[in-house]
Amino acid sequence: MTTQSKPDSSFSLALIAMMRGIVYREDDMRIWQVLLDSQARIRDYVSLLGLEPIIDEDEGYAYLRQRPPAEGTEPLPRLVPRRPLTYLQSLVLVLLRKRLAEADSHGVNASLRAIDYNPGRFIELVLDPTADIEIREFQRDLKACTEGGLAGSTEDSYSEAKFLDVKRIIERFRGREELTEADRRWTRKVTDVRNWFAFAASERWREDNREHEHYTDSGGKSGGQKEKLAYTVLAASVAYQFGLQWGETRSSSFRFVVIDEAFGRGSDESARYGLELFRRLNLQLVIATPLQKIHVIEPFVAGVGFVHNDGGKLSMLRNLTIEEYRAERAARAEG
Repeated sequence: MTTQSKPDSSFSLALIAMMRGIVYREDDMRIWQVLLDSQARIRDYVSLLGLEPIIDEDEGYAYLRQRPPAEGTEPLPRLVPRRPLTYLQSLVLVLLRKRLAEADSHGVNASLRAIDYNPGRFIELVLDPTADIEIREFQRDLKACTEGGLAGSTEDSYSEAKFLDVKRIIERFRGREELTEADRRWTRKVTDVRNWFAFAASERWREDNREHEHYTDSGGKSGGQKEKLAYTVLAASVAYQFGLQWGETRSSSFRFVVIDEAFGRGSDESARYGLELFRRLNLQLVIATPLQKIHVIEPFVAGVGFVHNDGGKLSMLRNLTIEEYRAERAARAEG
């Protein structure tokens, strides 16, 4: 006699919720927990339908996305509908993305300000308007089209000139006849707000916030200056890509970064500066480095792994906690 397993109703409810649309953590914590606990199972299930689950644990939302077909296979019928945005919605999203980019730079600068770039000075990122003509023209047209519209204009009618401006931009978004590819490249360029800025770095005095030096590149700088500037840009890029809030620890966030011999030839000062920046981001680091730099890295790591290769044939790895490493080093020094 065989018995049937009892259906898992909680899993079914969570799956149905995702099929219906976006699932938010704050709406139903029970369903959200099922989604987190069943990610692999959900992924296997919906993959049969040509879908993939997107679950953002930090922001607290999840949804299903149509998976692109594998090369050489026929695409499955679309289950997740495409909903075209109105022109006004598209413009609002572009403007919001610009505001987010500006807000991200302010968050990064708050942490950069807490570390001495040089004695008595800190560094901050500067977002200068781009000099790109196409983007500046688009910004000008965007401003002309949206003035009064987003805040609720008191005008009784939309002017014919403004209507024609909107029509012209929409035509380029859609792709004009014989110019489809050029318009597609233009659309990608002008709607990516990262292209709206020329990023620079400003080194400033703490005592009065006076600018000491302005960096648009590393030309003419010493090796140590180039290293510190590179670490600053790298840390800012990691913060942007992971969407990190500086100084905020999230236990469920995985922020894994591998640094391969980045500190081998640099100065101790610039290496410490870079490691302090990464620590403030609460990153999980794996650092590959020669032994001569272990004294610099030691305060920033919880464990070390010594790799030994005898004759180039067999590699051996020995793992130690940082406490075990210090105890062995002290014992060797005494012996």
